[in-house]
Amino acid sequence: MLFIKKNWSNILFFGFILFLFTPLGLPTRAFITKGVSFVTTRLFSLDIDENERKSLSSYHWTLSDLNNQKINLDQFKNKVIIVNFWATWCPPCIAEMPSFQDLYDDYKDKVVFLFIAQDDEIKVRKFLLKKKHDIPVYFSNSPRPPEMNSNSLPTTYFINKEGQIVVNKTGAVDWNSNKVRKLLDELIKSSSSSSDEGI
Repeated sequence: MLFIKKNWSNILFFGFILFLFTPLGLPTRAFITKGVSFVTTRLFSLDIDENERKSLSSYHWTLSDLNNQKINLDQFKNKVIIVNFWATWCPPCIAEMPSFQDLYDDYKDKVVFLFIAQDDEIKVRKFLLKKKHDIPVYFSNSPRPPEMNSNSLPTTYFINKEGQIVVNKTGAVDWNSNKVRKLLDELIKSSSSSSDEGI
């Protein structure tokens, strides 16, 4: 009887390890992360205090999309930009992506979205097709601005028209929340006002 109990405990232990640290458990880990992220989004502030915001030291950063079309961050100066670093194997990235898709659907004509994949192009294509996401994905071709030099995934930055990093967030977030939309609306409005003044 003791032998049977010992065997079952070993099976359960290795099953748990297999579940946690292999692709088999990826959907569940993403689901759990999603629940936690949605709670933390409502509890904590996302934007950085105005006095502590860093400005990009350079806009020179070349990227290529899934069709190998090249762009440079420089062409988006004076616009509100969202940069998200992600990967297909990252549970928090998977967890937050549906909320990003919803945000992109509503703000794609007002905000520049750059989803920077840290992954293989084939895997990215398969992931987007499977999840039915049509977000604009890019791959980095040159060093990113040092102010966005995080090694954690996912990491998201909101950059205002003046080139200041307004949001620097590591980990999954509900990006389609009222809090995020309110912040974006303020950034867009501020951009419009600044543009009008310069005309």
